[in-house]
Amino acid sequence: MEKIIINNPSRQTNWYVITGGPSSGKTTTVNILRERGYITTMEHARHFLDTQRLKGKTIEEVRKNQREFQLGVLDMQIEQEKEIAPHVQVFLDRAIPDALAYYRFLNLSVDDKLRDALRNISYKKIFIMDSLPLKNDYARNENAAAQKKIHELITAVYESLPFPVVHVPVLPAEERVDFILKNL
Repeated sequence: MEKIIINNPSRQTNWYVITGGPSSGKTTTVNILRERGYITTMEHARHFLDTQRLKGKTIEEVRKNQREFQLGVLDMQIEQEKEIAPHVQVFLDRAIPDALAYYRFLNLSVDDKLRDALRNISYKKIFIMDSLPLKNDYARNENAAAQKKIHELITAVYESLPFPVVHVPVLPAEERVDFILKNL
């Protein structure tokens, strides 16, 4: 596996990443944080699918070209992270390193765009959500084995980075948010 080289490992942000495999409660957690008044971001894979659907494409058409799909999501994530001031406290619903985990899951070679994006990342802390029972919908189509593998890859990617990682246990949604806030 390719080692991630960060250009400025001492760069500080006040950004917290909420991540984990599919169906781990990330978006629910981020929504509760938003309801409590915190600044949050959206999850870009679902947003990318929605923008493509508005252009008349089906989910199947979008997912057929996984590299194009992953690059579309990555572009949105890069743009979003560029727009956030480092001092702003924000909870990110996934972050750029998630793309590396998905590239690995899909056996896609790492391209320069992802490599360059990874060189410039900085996060205050990573919260990896333990998996919940898998619930598929129009945007999520993984099976239980894929859910487990993606979670393992996301964990491995983030644990290889120089940022603190906290694993968030399965709890009722409000208690998970309380757990995160107690561990900032």
